[in-house]
Amino acid sequence: MNKGIYTLILSLAVPKDIRIGALGVITFQPGYYIYAGSALGSGGLSRVARHIRFYRERYRKAKWHIDYLMEEAVLEKTVCAETDMRLECVLASGIGGDSVLRFGCSDCDCASHLFYRKEEPTKEILAVFEKMGLHAVEHLVR
Repeated sequence: MNKGIYTLILSLAVPKDIRIGALGVITFQPGYYIYAGSALGSGGLSRVARHIRFYRERYRKAKWHIDYLMEEAVLEKTVCAETDMRLECVLASGIGGDSVLRFGCSDCDCASHLFYRKEEPTKEILAVFEKMGLHAVEHLVR
């Protein structure tokens, strides 16, 4: 499988207090959440398929920050692009804006890899990938 970077777009219809592993309980507002991730390991972008499988089947206990959120939110879409360069943090920086501090970034110096929007963010995310010179593909999950 090819390597790359990706975003997961999740939504919440109502406010929810969710325990996010060691981060503790976080209050999530209604709207959209954008998670920026990388898939540079041996499985490449098959990591995105594993996220979708976890969301649909809950086949294992939540382990990563994003797992805890996916147990409570709706996974709407994924947006992926192939690259072998470490651009996950560049992607997170390009998305920017309102974020959940320390979410999904324990292995880097970013403030967050999870961002909040009141409105559906797909066009904005595609524009970030384009600005990075990457061809992104979106997939509806729901």
